Amino acid sequence: MLAVSRMPLTIFAAASLAACATPSPYRELSCSSTSAPVLQTIDDDRKSTTLSVLTYNIEGLGFPARSGRAIYLRKIAQRLAELRTEGRAPDVVLFQEMFSGAAKRAIADSGYPAIASGPHRTSAPGNSNKEPLPGRSHIKRGEIGIHLSGSGLAVASRYPITQVRKQAYGRRSCAGLDCLANKGIMLAQISIPGVPTPIDIYDTHMNSRGASGAPAERNLEAHDRQAQEASQFINNTHDDAFPLIFGGDFNMRHSEPRWEGFSRYQDLRLVHRICADPQSGCDVRMSWDGDEPWMDTQDLQFFWNGDAVSIRPVRVEAMFDGGPSGPSLSDHDGFLVTYELSWKDDIKDLAISSTCFAGSQPDA
Repeated sequence: MLAVSRMPLTIFAAASLAACATPSPYRELSCSSTSAPVLQTIDDDRKSTTLSVLTYNIEGLGFPARSGRAIYLRKIAQRLAELRTEGRAPDVVLFQEMFSGAAKRAIADSGYPAIASGPHRTSAPGNSNKEPLPGRSHIKRGEIGIHLSGSGLAVASRYPITQVRKQAYGRRSCAGLDCLANKGIMLAQISIPGVPTPIDIYDTHMNSRGASGAPAERNLEAHDRQAQEASQFINNTHDDAFPLIFGGDFNMRHSEPRWEGFSRYQDLRLVHRICADPQSGCDVRMSWDGDEPWMDTQDLQFFWNGDAVSIRPVRVEAMFDGGPSGPSLSDHDGFLVTYELSWKDDIKDLAISSTCFAGSQPDA
């Protein structure tokens, strides 16, 4: 969420624009500098490897929206850097709420060799709905017609990020205080040595509910429009030959109407739903209550097979939740999914060498 409480917008604007002085983290990794993962042979004619993906909202708002966050953000960076040194860090991290300068520095200091960021403050929206949202806009809840920060999205990877695409949500697809951030969706395509195709990884942060300050009908419609635009973006940027992972802060906890709207546009497979089935073979290492554990969290991951490479979740666990994985350092826990990637051994020649190039240039 992006919550500003009752602070004067002029003060928040000054703080937000000051954060813009800190550039978004950006780091390129060449394919020749990448170590290959362990490959295994399964069923005689198939190979496999694993890919671990963490989605984590780091609560990276600066003063006066939040105070005292810098020390916790530094601890997040230190913990990830330590795990990398020990060889136990997630392969890929999908960050949300990277707004403040301290948040941007924390992601850079995590030590990942490849980093890309989502839509920035002035990124143009994609095709947006021209109809006004229900009700009336109000300046006191942040609907002022301009963005004071970027999307807050970033993807960090141990493997090369070979393509980056990004799109802000439409100008009439936000409600309340969320409109102060240029929320959107990004694609970070990664290439893993030995895997025949790249993997398309998407990250997003969608409109909040009560924290937005906007009436329920208004913030629900904004969320629905963002879900539709995210689906269109994925359709326009994803190659069906590649496996797909879509994660982030979807802001759908305890909201049947939001789930219903989102599901109209997405038929991707939900990790929580698959792993909640005892027959799935997925190792659940976190506490889930009830028959629909996906309704109890904002932080989700979806996936889909590629034509050549299959993908399935084999383990789910929490990070930064106050347990053995680390202290709680944000108002969200991290959600870590380990996937198995598998493919027929005789398709190894389908590797697309042209995908292993330097990433896109950083945003201004």
